[in-house]
Amino acid sequence: MIKNLGIGTGRRKTAVARVYVRDGSGKITVNGKELASYFPQGEHAIIVRQPLMVSAGENKYDVLINVYGGGSNGQAGACRHGLARALCQVDQANAVSLRNSGFLTRDSRMVERKKYGQRGARRRFQFSKR
Repeated sequence: MIKNLGIGTGRRKTAVARVYVRDGSGKITVNGKELASYFPQGEHAIIVRQPLMVSAGENKYDVLINVYGGGSNGQAGACRHGLARALCQVDQANAVSLRNSGFLTRDSRMVERKKYGQRGARRRFQFSKR
């Protein structure tokens, strides 16, 4: 039986990530794949790892992440948010450093919806006086 030390839900744009932190050697699994193969862009993999670097737990825990919705940028942000929340459950002392780094704050920026009678959210159709 594998025991989860911490569980966190992270959200960013339309992506939602469920993060499970367990004792281990620092292996990160996202949707059944390794981190490097799920996020081939190096910057997204770095974003996911940031809470572990701040809390000095890079080689202490194994992390299992289930993420869906949104694109790769939103999913990476959701994973970071969920991992930070899970690390707070593991050790409450991590909360101060994670909050100062801004990883516990949910980034609430979303895509504005398209309005009727317009080409986009704010862009209007071209006006013709004559």
